[in-house]
Amino acid sequence: MQNHNVDKRVYHLYDEYCHGHITRRQFFERAAAITVGGISALTLAEALLPNYAEAQLISFTDERIKGTYVNYPSPGGTSGQMRGYLVKPAGDGPFPAVLVIHENRGLNPHIEDVARRAAVAGFLALAPDGLFPIGGYPGNDDDGRAMQATLDQAKLRQDMVNSARYLKAHEHSNGKLGATGFCWGGATTNYLAVALGPELQAGVPFYGGAPDSAEVNKIRAAMMIQYAEDDERVNASREGYEAALKANGVNYQMYTYPGTLHGFHNNSTPRYNAEAADLAWERTVAFFNEHLS
Repeated sequence: MQNHNVDKRVYHLYDEYCHGHITRRQFFERAAAITVGGISALTLAEALLPNYAEAQLISFTDERIKGTYVNYPSPGGTSGQMRGYLVKPAGDGPFPAVLVIHENRGLNPHIEDVARRAAVAGFLALAPDGLFPIGGYPGNDDDGRAMQATLDQAKLRQDMVNSARYLKAHEHSNGKLGATGFCWGGATTNYLAVALGPELQAGVPFYGGAPDSAEVNKIRAAMMIQYAEDDERVNASREGYEAALKANGVNYQMYTYPGTLHGFHNNSTPRYNAEAADLAWERTVAFFNEHLS
């Protein structure tokens, strides 16, 4: 799904659309007003929409893993109950545990695929669906984004806290917990590092907003923080975050991937950068192996 020929103005419009700042209709209308080589950029805009069938890397039926949907209590969350996609490596374990947190649109097929990738790498992975209390991921990202925006954000974050604790205590977990996430999920990974303190051993947020600098002193996890180079909104908080991590003696690493856009790890859209995504994932797996095994 990689495409380096899309005009950056269209990418930036897509970023606004993905984050709910403009509607799908506005995205297409504004893209249509842009010309590239005398041709409307509308076709380029349409190419940016995700294609999950083409992007799947690990099959649901891969013999190296076993995936199932699980329900579990979530006190203080949106409804008191949660559901997630739990993927276990073949064998009895116990396994190091990794929470995989979706973007701002619920548990879509791409995030389920990332959970399977984590399981293939040897981790017990849980990808919670923050939309489960209001019907679950609806099958398309537009409706999912609209649904997630209606939720009480504090209760939604509590659902993620409860998901992390459920996974850490799971019978197939070795009791060591990591978390990773993308965009909203990246910001939530940072939030969990603060909220869980010593309960979280390692966090790898991808292009996620930083926590409040005054809260960074609560982080006990080792952190690997992944940034896209061209991601003005998220990168605006990087300098302050790094200063707070240093001031509080947090074990951290930060990486910026040259030539990348927000969402570069997501291989279901042309924002995907294969070289950077592969390197970032290799680093993520090695980091979790170091801190969770």
